[in-house]
Amino acid sequence: MRLLHVDGVTKRFGGLTAVDAVSFDVNEGSIKALIGPNGAGKSTLFNVLTAYERPDKGTTVFDGRDLAGLGPHQIVRLGVARTFQNTQLFEEMTVLENVLVGRHPLTRTGVLAAALRLPGTGAEERRSREEAERFLRLVGLERHAPAPAADLPHGLRRALEIARALATGPRLLLLDEPAAGLNTAETANLAEVLYRIRDMGVTLVVVEHDMGLVMEISDEIVVLNEGRKIAEGPPRLIQKDPAVIEAYLGEPDNA
Repeated sequence: MRLLHVDGVTKRFGGLTAVDAVSFDVNEGSIKALIGPNGAGKSTLFNVLTAYERPDKGTTVFDGRDLAGLGPHQIVRLGVARTFQNTQLFEEMTVLENVLVGRHPLTRTGVLAAALRLPGTGAEERRSREEAERFLRLVGLERHAPAPAADLPHGLRRALEIARALATGPRLLLLDEPAAGLNTAETANLAEVLYRIRDMGVTLVVVEHDMGLVMEISDEIVVLNEGRKIAEGPPRLIQKDPAVIEAYLGEPDNA
């Protein structure tokens, strides 16, 4: 079943076309990778999909609903979450508090109700905490829950951002370079985390430069070059595609 439909999306910045008439579908329950050289338009496309940028042309449809005109907070409430290329954490908060922030779109009691301890607020707070702790366990951060987010090393900061995005209750999770800066062991652990997230029923779209990770986890891959889609398909076909080899994986070997 198609969960996300991207049709002819174009985004320009002055005379530069960052994303040029890109189209693809993402099926529910899949992991789809989006790859390409630096400057290919991958992060810009993520920004369009999550309403941080408005497209100049084209449409994006999530679960049958056109996302045109919606803001980032509305996209999140529909069930689309994302992480960023550069981690954006609340440094002064604890690890657990950062994930609890992600629960905010799902809570029904406001700040005043919580301050006055009105009926139902306690039960909702307990549920939010239980869910936040569950996501910390999923990404391997449970023992860091009381630590300040500012104290986390790079790899754990990326894991925390994934946990916080999951706390919003997404059906579709967009991950922007989740393996950037990770060592081999951390990358292997990330692959296991992504499989667990998929098995929870969350569909994934991953922008990533680590080709080993991409080829391992992806059901399908979309390849961008200079803003245009040049290939799409399963990993075994993408690896053999001459246009991909030339544009991204290296010059073809004619020996």
